[in-house]
Amino acid sequence: MPLELLQNLSEMQIVGDLTVLSLLIGGIIMAGGVIIAKIAKLLFHKYYAPTLPKDTAKNLSKLIYFGIIVISFLGFTSSQGIDLSGIMVAGGIFAVVIGFATQSVVSNLISGVFLIFEKPAKHGDTIELPDMGISGTLLDIGTFSSKIRKFDGTVIRIPNEKFFTSNIRSLTISTVRRADAMVGISYKDDIENAISVIKNEILVTMPFILHVPEPEFRVEELGDSSVNIQVLVWHPRDDWSQAQPILLTTIKRALDKEGIEIPFPQRVIWDAKN
Repeated sequence: MPLELLQNLSEMQIVGDLTVLSLLIGGIIMAGGVIIAKIAKLLFHKYYAPTLPKDTAKNLSKLIYFGIIVISFLGFTSSQGIDLSGIMVAGGIFAVVIGFATQSVVSNLISGVFLIFEKPAKHGDTIELPDMGISGTLLDIGTFSSKIRKFDGTVIRIPNEKFFTSNIRSLTISTVRRADAMVGISYKDDIENAISVIKNEILVTMPFILHVPEPEFRVEELGDSSVNIQVLVWHPRDDWSQAQPILLTTIKRALDKEGIEIPFPQRVIWDAKN
């Protein structure tokens, strides 16, 4: 009886060469493909996604899921004996037209793929894009665009093409960072004494400043009104919010204690009539 039922189904034509049996097989292929795609996605999220950056895992998950669906669809068309050559030619022409109309979309998509594999920055990194004057925390590298939360709390969306082709400065990859400041002292004050005073104050009152490498001091310029000294100090990455803002305050306090003058520009105006 089952054999007769299968034979009858195979002989029942619906449209052209399509039969109930062939459609049934095609439906099983598509349903199986969807089930396999979901299982593969769940297994990927359970065993592999935790070891990958968040953005990479999300995009690879989509690639695996829809890749299996596409393969299942090709298997479905093959089971129905559908000739896709004409559709592929028409699709190729349509793709060229669409390609010209959506160049930026395709460019953003390809740039997104490159960003995922190159990994110049990952989710949660503090980065700076000097070319665009943007700095903040990287929230997401999506398929077509990336999102950065700026330090003022706003979120900016950047097309992946611009993000990929711009200079990306990471502020979190290195475990240490350097803060620097420029200070001027008067010509009558001793340079070595001023450097010693500043160094002692920094090491005493700023405990997060590293002793190795030790603070550096460079006489940068003999200016019009002052001897300009550049102060360079190293500190742990996470202490940047403390080190940079109070460095100048610490230097000013140290010089005030020793009575070392920080001069300001002076101009002498001559009266040509006198």
